[in-house]
Amino acid sequence: MDALNALLDGPKARGAFLQRSVLNPPWSLRVEDRAPLSIVALTRGSAWLSAAGDRPRKLGAGDVVTVRGPEPYTLAHAPDTPATVVVGPDQRCSSGGVDVTDSGALSVRTWGEAPGPEAAVVLSGTYRAPGELGSHLWHALPQVLVRPAGTGSGTASLVELLGAEVGHDHLGQALVLDRVLDLLLAGMVRDWLAEGGAGIPGWYRAEADPVVGRALGLMRSAPERPWTVPALAAEAGTSRAVLARRFTALVGAPPMAHLARLRLALGADLLRGSDATLASVARRVGYGSAFAFSAAFKRRYGVSPSAYREAGPGPDLPVSGVDTRTHVLGGGHRPEHVDR
Repeated sequence: MDALNALLDGPKARGAFLQRSVLNPPWSLRVEDRAPLSIVALTRGSAWLSAAGDRPRKLGAGDVVTVRGPEPYTLAHAPDTPATVVVGPDQRCSSGGVDVTDSGALSVRTWGEAPGPEAAVVLSGTYRAPGELGSHLWHALPQVLVRPAGTGSGTASLVELLGAEVGHDHLGQALVLDRVLDLLLAGMVRDWLAEGGAGIPGWYRAEADPVVGRALGLMRSAPERPWTVPALAAEAGTSRAVLARRFTALVGAPPMAHLARLRLALGADLLRGSDATLASVARRVGYGSAFAFSAAFKRRYGVSPSAYREAGPGPDLPVSGVDTRTHVLGGGHRPEHVDR
């Protein structure tokens, strides 16, 4: 599996929350649902998006955005418009402290008010749990990713399809909506990576290097193997010194530190996405025992594997002081292990 396939193998929505919102100015939605990832598509009008750690962005009709949670974000008619509606963790909507979820319902998955001449129409899709995305993808994405109208391969047609399907209530409709949402996200990520602009993870850029790319592929395809820098270098056809130097320069972390992060990210996905025992998970990601895996997992994330699994859906695993876009599959400079 190549790097792009490995990354996009993650999105698998399960009963994602999808809704069309019809909003007349002045309006402002404060979204505090703590979802790991939301996709917002503006199909009519304009809006301003404000998210923690990101500058306010003006959106126009046809623009599509991903917002990485669990921090809140605001979508508004103007950047200084006070919040008129707050969306909570259970997707309940309140205005002035009054629950307006049911009173604002217009039709199937459509909420708001009768559209006026300057109304904005917003499609929103929300992944409810980190396991639906995979740690690979979640950590690779920037805080906010905007795909302007008219860009991307197939984005416009997928938004149109999502808009057409969101108002239906046919048998199996939830599954159809989940898959369309997955396709939309995968297409946006693929186009973003293909552009090669700012914010692309170092490990993805490094895939093009004949030496480092080979080492990354070996780690990804067989994380359970007892890799060392000399073993990876031999497989990649170079010396230990050359691999260590080029890998660190291109990926942003030494080979063994990157491998440790990759193993723990894969382990986290297996804990939430399968019924495998802790010992089985440990073996599949390259740890000799459940104890060794548990110790590494808790040292990095602050919670035990069992506690993480039992918690179920919720905010993803934080790592204090580390850029979450890079600390799992690249970047960051706090290695857990030294090169051997």
